[in-house]
Amino acid sequence: MSRVVVLGAGVSGHTAAAFTRSWLARGDEVVVVSPKPDYNWIPSNVWVGVGLMPREKVRFPLAPIYARAGIEFKQAAAVAIHPEGRESDPTPFVVVESTVPGKEGTREEVRYDFLINATGPKLNFGATEGLGPGGHTLSVCTDSHAEDTARHFLDSVERMKRGDRQRFLIGTGHGACTCQGAAFEYIVNLEFELRARGVRDRADVWWISNEYELGDFGMGGIHLKRGGYITPSKIFTESLFAERGIRWINRAHVTKVEPGKAHYETLDGQVRAADFDMAMLLPPFAGVGLKAFDKAGADITTSMFMPNGFMRVDADYTARPYEQWSARDWPKTYQSPAYRNVFAAGIAFAPPHPISRPRQTPSGAPVAPAPPRTGMPSAMIGKAVAHSVVDMIKGAPGPTRSASMAAMGAACVASAGSNPFTGTAAAMTVFPIVPDFERYPEYGRDMNQTFGEIGLAGHWIKILLHHLFIYKAHLYPGWRLIPE
Repeated sequence: MSRVVVLGAGVSGHTAAAFTRSWLARGDEVVVVSPKPDYNWIPSNVWVGVGLMPREKVRFPLAPIYARAGIEFKQAAAVAIHPEGRESDPTPFVVVESTVPGKEGTREEVRYDFLINATGPKLNFGATEGLGPGGHTLSVCTDSHAEDTARHFLDSVERMKRGDRQRFLIGTGHGACTCQGAAFEYIVNLEFELRARGVRDRADVWWISNEYELGDFGMGGIHLKRGGYITPSKIFTESLFAERGIRWINRAHVTKVEPGKAHYETLDGQVRAADFDMAMLLPPFAGVGLKAFDKAGADITTSMFMPNGFMRVDADYTARPYEQWSARDWPKTYQSPAYRNVFAAGIAFAPPHPISRPRQTPSGAPVAPAPPRTGMPSAMIGKAVAHSVVDMIKGAPGPTRSASMAAMGAACVASAGSNPFTGTAAAMTVFPIVPDFERYPEYGRDMNQTFGEIGLAGHWIKILLHHLFIYKAHLYPGWRLIPE
């Protein structure tokens, strides 16, 4: 009998746990450790954040789902990995702290034969003074954040209906942020709702981002094939914003947020401030802060994790100039190089390098998007890791599945206004996610598989995907037939 422990129940962890359970024998155990009792379908938080969807539509309790599937669930936060066990007992284990009300902080040792670290990110609002729900800006990173953002947005709408003018600032709240896609999706939905509610003429809508050019999205930009022409995502995004009257600030590192004012430094060293009545600025990500200890109790965290807290896997982390980085540097199996029975999945793994060119302001602040690892890639990695773990339990000498982001395509449908008749969505596919200029010298990607369109049909697809993925996350009959 083998025991697989999955840390985290987000897209990657939930996917890994579900497939692991479905492929293992009945006598094997799968345990999920997550600090939150609920699953949150994060891509639909943008709709919650503009008041179009109640929070209950994007979250649901995990315990009943896991009980039905035969998965043990522990509502707790992982704090330390002991991959060698103790000198007295070599069985590896994870130390977890309960987050159940009334039992907070109670520690437990959870042993494992295989460990999948899918803890996701720490939302590092503290990287910028005044950033986040505890400061002076809003967020759609969680369902509760999105619900609070909706209250502020609807309050602004009421103010505009009474004749007030409102200024909205949407984007990234630090020079090292990723997830520009989520902020992009929020700003176009916000602008759409302002028009739908008849108050667009009283709103100034601004985008602020650490992207060198619009449409970078942490992928160094994308060249999209449209109608036989190759269009840079810069033009695609600028056109979309210009059509909607959205103005933008690029190449910006937000240094501090005060009530109604975001201070930022630009790549060329200018120090400025942007006023706002409502700001939704996403934070940078960091690892959740897991520690690691050897059998003697010595701290080995730096050997298992990078300085940013994300876990080292089978990538090439050799420091080298940006021009010398390669698609081959990216991980394939997500196995720890130090411990064969430990894997990372989704955002929990450490990328070997940025995809977008790293840049700094004259003061040394980073102004470069971090690589995106959310959504479809996270799910595909989680499934591949689950397959490798199951095969190794059954006797395979090592990982059997690969899911390199340098050999993986992704599809993204970004809502740009939610209405079944007048709404739109930008539908894009990209292959590979990490550009490979050795295989595709001109653009780094296969132009026959990298394209984008915007229109009503994309919005219908977005609605369909919302319901399909909610169904899949519930592990209802036939869930495995729905692709990642």
